[in-house]
Amino acid sequence: MKAWVLEKQAPIESKPLVLKELSEPHPKANEIRIKNMACGICRTDIHIAEGDLPLKKSPLILGHEIVGVVDEKGVDVKNFNMGDRAGIAWLNSTCGKCKFCQSDRENLCTKAGFTGWDAHGGFAEYTTISADFAFHLTGNQPFVELAPLMCPGIAGYRALSLAGLKSGDKLGVYGFGPTATYVLQTAKQKNIEVYAITRSEKNKNTAREIGADWVGGYDDKIPVKLDAGIIFPPAGNLVSFALSQLDSGGRLVLGPVTMTPIEINDYNLIWQERSITSLAHIFRKDGIEFLKIAGGANFKTFIEVFSFEDLAEALIRVKHGKINGNAVIKIADNV
Repeated sequence: MKAWVLEKQAPIESKPLVLKELSEPHPKANEIRIKNMACGICRTDIHIAEGDLPLKKSPLILGHEIVGVVDEKGVDVKNFNMGDRAGIAWLNSTCGKCKFCQSDRENLCTKAGFTGWDAHGGFAEYTTISADFAFHLTGNQPFVELAPLMCPGIAGYRALSLAGLKSGDKLGVYGFGPTATYVLQTAKQKNIEVYAITRSEKNKNTAREIGADWVGGYDDKIPVKLDAGIIFPPAGNLVSFALSQLDSGGRLVLGPVTMTPIEINDYNLIWQERSITSLAHIFRKDGIEFLKIAGGANFKTFIEVFSFEDLAEALIRVKHGKINGNAVIKIADNV
């Protein structure tokens, strides 16, 4: 099979991924093999390629927004049939035995494995995975539109779940990139008001287009007190700013993997039981719930599609913010 292989971490501009011909993988007894139709590109792929995250496997196939069709399955697999549409996300495996796995917090498992980091990912023609960690994809939506659901979609749903909101509540979304578009559309399905705060005029227009209740910049006064907020930019200075806009009992969710230093100089910002929590990886049940909502909601997607052969150039454009929405590589023709 054809696959883009990372052999040595280096700046993405030097094109460290090399297109190679590898042996096709075959599933173990509890695994399925997916013929990859499309795979989204995530900034985490770039962090791994460039060495911001340590290399856990070498050589390595990156990519964890995988969608395709089951074309082989192990003898013990009961929950997938040949020809099923299926997806693979970031969470690839867990131990199933630790205190986190045993208390419905598998995203915190200390022995968790991740797609495109601990295990080969989707920048290839085929990927294998335990059938328990793959997702069913329903409907006939094009695969290139489904790919971003596997990371920004599910991660956004996780962030929204952590916010703990109910129908009629008010959510502030700080920074309005691709993940925020899924948060907004999911929140509207749950009758939650969304207030989008972003500097970008392009992103403001996107927020209005998909139904934000209010859109403004960081200098504009939000007309209400918020029940929760989600921060997406890795900017620690936004934490105090967002806390100041929360009502009593409000929760602030921090979406980035890393953040610049956070300072809270005024205790009143967290008094009245305001709280802060971070987002760490994803749950399988979040993925199942989100994909069910997305499958029936006709979510609007913002993607730029690249050919499989143009992956190296696409990664450079993603790094430099020159993508309108999510970058997706088309691996097979019938997508």
